[in-house]
Amino acid sequence: MKRIRLLLQLLVTFAIVASLRAEAAQSSSTAASCAGFPRVQLKTVKGLCVGLVASHLGFARGIALSGDDIWIADMGGWARGHGRLLRIRDHGRGKVEEMLTHLNLPNALVTLPDGKILLGALGRVDEFDPKQAQPGKVDLQPVVTGLPDKGRHPMPALAAAADGTLYINVGSATDHCEGAKNAAPDPKAACPETQQTPPRGAIIAARWDHPPAGGMPAASAKVVARGLRNSMALALDPAAHLWAAVNARDYINLADPSLSDELLPPDTLVKVVDGGDYGWPYCYGAQIASPEYRPFDCKAKRASTVLLPAHAAPLGMLYIDPARSLGGYKQGLLIGYHGYRNAGHRIVWQAVNTHGDVTGAITELVFGWDGSPTAKGEDAFSPSGAVEKMGSPVGLAQWPDGSVMITDDHNGTLLVLAAER
Repeated sequence: MKRIRLLLQLLVTFAIVASLRAEAAQSSSTAASCAGFPRVQLKTVKGLCVGLVASHLGFARGIALSGDDIWIADMGGWARGHGRLLRIRDHGRGKVEEMLTHLNLPNALVTLPDGKILLGALGRVDEFDPKQAQPGKVDLQPVVTGLPDKGRHPMPALAAAADGTLYINVGSATDHCEGAKNAAPDPKAACPETQQTPPRGAIIAARWDHPPAGGMPAASAKVVARGLRNSMALALDPAAHLWAAVNARDYINLADPSLSDELLPPDTLVKVVDGGDYGWPYCYGAQIASPEYRPFDCKAKRASTVLLPAHAAPLGMLYIDPARSLGGYKQGLLIGYHGYRNAGHRIVWQAVNTHGDVTGAITELVFGWDGSPTAKGEDAFSPSGAVEKMGSPVGLAQWPDGSVMITDDHNGTLLVLAAER
C-alpha cells in the first residue's frame, strides 16, 4: 500500500510540474516580442519575425512614415465618405489619432523626398505637410484631379520619383472589357475604355514637385504604359526603373471552360518600359490571347517580367536597398499578396540586381495567414498571438533600421516585419 501511495504521489507531483511547465511555456509565448511589439505567430523564413503594432484600424490600406510618425489611410470600406486619415506617433507606440474623416476611399500614401506626403483617394491625389498637421486640420492641396472614379478599379496607386515624376495607376473599369450583364466584348473592336483619356488599364505620369494651381487634370498626364489591368503595387528602384505588380482578370473559365480559374491567368510583375503596351484585355500571362479575343497577335505586345500566382492580388510593393537590409534581404522587391484565394495572404521577395534585372525565383517570407474567419469586428489576434483570421497585407513602408511596417485591411491591423534579435 505504501508503494502504491508513493507512486500516486509521484504521479500527482509530475502532473503538477508538467502543468506548471505548460503554463510557463504559454506565458513565454504570450510575452514573446518582435521589434518590441507582441509577437504574432505567423510563419516566416528563419531570421524574421512579425509583431502586432496596432489593431482596430478599419480598412487599413496605404501607409507612409514621417519622422517617428506612422500615417495610415483607412479606406472605410467600399462606400464613399467613410474613409479616414490616421496617425500613430512614436514608431507605433502612441495612440491612434483621427486626422481627417469622411474621405472618399483613401487608398495610397507616399512620403515625398521633400518630406510632404501624397494621399491618393477616389478621383484625385492630394498633398499635405505632416509637420503642420493637427487632428481635424490637415491642409490637403490638390496635385492631380479628374482621375476616373467609377468602374471596377477606381483607386489610384502611387510611386514618386526623386526627379519629381509621379506615377499613378489608372485601373480598368471592367474585368476583361465585358459589357452590360457580362456581355462578351466585340473581338474585332478596340476595348472602349482603353481609348478614354486617360485610358483605363494604364499607368500615367504627372508632377509632384510643382503641380499647377488646383492640381493637374488627369487628362493632361502622360501615358507611360497601357494594357495593365490594375497595377495596384508600384515601386521604384535606385536606378529609377518603375516596377508594377498587376492584378490579372478573373473567371477566365466562363469564357473557356477548359481553362482553370484557379490557375489562370497569372498575376504579373512588370519592369515598365515607357510607352509599352502589355496586352490587357486582349492577352494574358505569357503573351497568350484571351479567349474572347482569339486569334489576337499577343506576341506584338510586351511580355511581363515575372509571372506570379493566379489571384495572388499584389496590392503593396517596396524596394529594399542594401542600406536598409531586412534581416539579410536587400536589393530587391518586397511584395504583399492580398488575395483571398490559396495563393494570397503572404509576403514574398524577388531579388533584383543593380542593373534592374530579376535574379532567382520568388521567395515566401511571411505565410500562414490563412486562419478561419472570426466574427465581424472581433480582434484579429487571440491573446496568445495566434492568427484567427485570414490576413490581407496592403501597404508596406520601411524604417531606417530595416524593419517594415505592414497594413492588413482584412483584420484592420498594423504589423511590423523585422529581423530576429
